[in-house]
Amino acid sequence: MSKKVTDNILNAQVLNAKDGKYILRLFVTGILPNSARAVINIMAICEKYLKNRYELEIIDIYQQPDLALTEEIIAIPVLIKKFPLPEQRMIGDLSNIEKVLKELGII
Repeated sequence: MSKKVTDNILNAQVLNAKDGKYILRLFVTGILPNSARAVINIMAICEKYLKNRYELEIIDIYQQPDLALTEEIIAIPVLIKKFPLPEQRMIGDLSNIEKVLKELGII
């Protein structure tokens, strides 16, 4: 990804953060069970607790390995909360809702 494209993405994320939106990236490996559960769980959490206040990008590292390298991903599935700061990373299928809510700073 070029520096200009990356800068544009980051600028958009900063603007969204100022609007109170959560910017989340979920890195998965295709449709493996843990990845599928992580997708279902984070979508349910976002819809229930962050309705209309989030952007969720789901990234399959098989299809976009460059993004996994850029983010220095070492375990899958992993959720990265980009905004609001500080950045947080959560590894696993995100089934412990209370833990996810705490890590996201919702409770």
